[in-house]
Amino acid sequence: MSDIIDILRKELDAGAVLSSAEVAQRAVSYWDNSPMVAKALVRPASTQDLSKVLKICHAHNQAVVTHGGNTTCVQGTRSGAEDIIISLERMNNIIEIDPVSNTATIEAGAVLENVQNAVKEQGLFLPLDLGARGSCTIGGNLATNAGGVNVIRYGMARSMVLGLEAVLADGTIISSMNKMLKNNAGYDLKQLFIGSEGTLGIITRTIVKLMPQLTTTNTALAALPDFKSVSLFLNHLKKTIGSNLSAFEVMWGDYLKAVTEPGWHRAPMERTHPFYVLYECDGSDPARDDARFMEVIEAAFESGYILDAVIPKSGNERQALWAIRDDFEAILHPKPVYLYDVSLAITSMEEYVINVKKLLLQLLPQSKVYVLGHVGDGNLHFFVQPGSQADNIRNLSDRAVYEPLQACHGSVSAEHGIGFEKKEWLGQSRSAAEITMMKLLKGVIDPRKILNAGVVID
Repeated sequence: MSDIIDILRKELDAGAVLSSAEVAQRAVSYWDNSPMVAKALVRPASTQDLSKVLKICHAHNQAVVTHGGNTTCVQGTRSGAEDIIISLERMNNIIEIDPVSNTATIEAGAVLENVQNAVKEQGLFLPLDLGARGSCTIGGNLATNAGGVNVIRYGMARSMVLGLEAVLADGTIISSMNKMLKNNAGYDLKQLFIGSEGTLGIITRTIVKLMPQLTTTNTALAALPDFKSVSLFLNHLKKTIGSNLSAFEVMWGDYLKAVTEPGWHRAPMERTHPFYVLYECDGSDPARDDARFMEVIEAAFESGYILDAVIPKSGNERQALWAIRDDFEAILHPKPVYLYDVSLAITSMEEYVINVKKLLLQLLPQSKVYVLGHVGDGNLHFFVQPGSQADNIRNLSDRAVYEPLQACHGSVSAEHGIGFEKKEWLGQSRSAAEITMMKLLKGVIDPRKILNAGVVID
C-alpha cells in the first residue's frame, strides 16, 4: 500500500478511503459500465476534509480526478491506475432553503433532483433542469456550467449562482458564499470555477437563486412541416408568450420515430412529420394562462407554422411527452453510439445538419444519425451510430460533426464541456490567444497540474 494512502486513511474517518479493488466495483460512468480504475477513491465529508486531502496530494504531487454524479458525456472524469479519485458523494446536504432571500445553500454532492424536490416543498423553484437530474450533482452542474431545458428563459447554471466555495489544488479554501444579488467588489472569482471542469479547483458549496413556484404549466407537442416553420414558430411564441416560454425542444423526425418504435414510447401523434417541437410555458395567472396558451396554438395553426399538436391532459401525459425527449435508450443500440452537443445560430442549423448528414454518409456509409436540441438557445445534440467497427470510426464521426461547424462559427460544446474527448477540437471554437490564457490560469492556480490533469487543456 502506498504511503499516501496510509496518510489519507489516518487523516480521515473510517470508510472515507476506498481501495483500488473497491473502486473497481464501480462503473466508469453513466455511459460506460467498465470497471472504474484508480489508486484509491477518497470521499471527504466536509470542505475541511477536502482541504486536508488536497494538501496531502499536493505535497506528494499526486494527480486527482473529481467525481460528482458521473454523468459526464465527454470523458471528463476519466482516471488511471495512478490517479486518486475524489468523490463528493458524502457532501450532499441541502444546508438551507431561505424563502425570504429566495436562495438555497447546497453542498456540491447533492443530486439535482433532490434539491429540486426540497425547494418545491418550500413553494420555490430551481430553474436548472436536465435529463440526468436523478443522478447528476450540483457541483458537477456548476463545474460544467450545465444548460438543460430551461436555458431559453433562465440561462445557464452560471446565471443562478450567487455564492460559491471551492478548494484549490494546494488545499486553500476560497469562499465567496454570499446571498447578495450585487457584489461588484473586485474580480468575481466564483466565475473562474464555474465551467472549469474541475481543472482550477473543486467546488464544495454554493448559494443559488430560487424563483417563486409558478402556478401554471402548459405543455404541447407540435408537428411542423419544415425547419423554416421551426424558426417562425419560435418567434411566434416569443412574441405572444414572451418570457413565459420556458422550454423549446426540437426533435428531427427520425429521432421521434426511433424512440417511438414498438417496445419503446407510445407515439402521441403521426410519426411521419419532419420536425416536432415540445414546448412549455410557465406562468402565475391560472385564469388567463391556459386560455392564452390555446389562443397561441390556434394562431400558429392558422399561420401554417404547425400541422398538428397534442396537449397533455394530466401530469402523467405531460411526463410521457417529456420522456420521448429525455429517454433516448432506444437509439443507444447497437453500440458504439457517439453523443455530441454543439452550439450555433439558429439561422445556420438547417444547412449545418444537412452537411453533417452528407459528410457522415461519405465517411461512414452505414451510419445513422439522430438530431434534437434546445434550439431556442442554439444547442443541438447528435447521436451517431457509426455502423462500423473500424479503428478510426470515432475520428471519422467527429470530423463529420465538427468540420461543418467551423463554417457556422459555432462551438464544439454547448453545455457538456470539453473533457478529454473534445480537446483536439478546442482550437476550432477558441482562439490561440484564448487557449494561451486558459493555460496561463491553470499554471498559476494549479502549477503542479494535479487537478483533472489533461482535461480541457494540457
